[in-house]
Amino acid sequence: MSQKNYDMNPRWYVVHTYSGYENKVKTDLEKTIKNRELEEYFFDIIVPMEEQIEIKDGKKKTNLKKVFPGYVLIKMIVTEQTWYIVRNTRGVTGFVGSGTDPIPLTDDEIRSMGFEELNINVDYEVNDQVRIMNGAFENFVGSVQEINKEKHKVKVLVSMFGRETPVELEFSQVQKI
Repeated sequence: MSQKNYDMNPRWYVVHTYSGYENKVKTDLEKTIKNRELEEYFFDIIVPMEEQIEIKDGKKKTNLKKVFPGYVLIKMIVTEQTWYIVRNTRGVTGFVGSGTDPIPLTDDEIRSMGFEELNINVDYEVNDQVRIMNGAFENFVGSVQEINKEKHKVKVLVSMFGRETPVELEFSQVQKI
């Protein structure tokens, strides 16, 4: 990768993987990012999926199908280190771009793929009481501690076993009371 001033704004990049390795690349990369404490450089890693409805023997079956087999989309800040980590994740064959420089997707490309709502507005704010709608903490009630619009995550303080525990959830998992 050529030496240059890094763009410190997170952008979406496309990474090419061996077919069938998309989810493994996502989980391995998430582990590496956590272990190296690089969360401030990585914002989202997705393997875009779409529901496919199949009718077989008169029965409707819904299954998830990869939209772009062999590709993983990563919203990240590219530096020498982050580029190296992604590039050297098992199953990754490289960034989509010219030569060694990854080229970010344009806003138009992102919108046309429809996988990122550029602004998600939530109807709750910090300190609001919310109910958790699904997952391990379903039906728990807690107060919103932090809203991360970049990562589409919300941190909720839940009272468990007599102590407050912060739980990180997707926006869609909580509902204002």
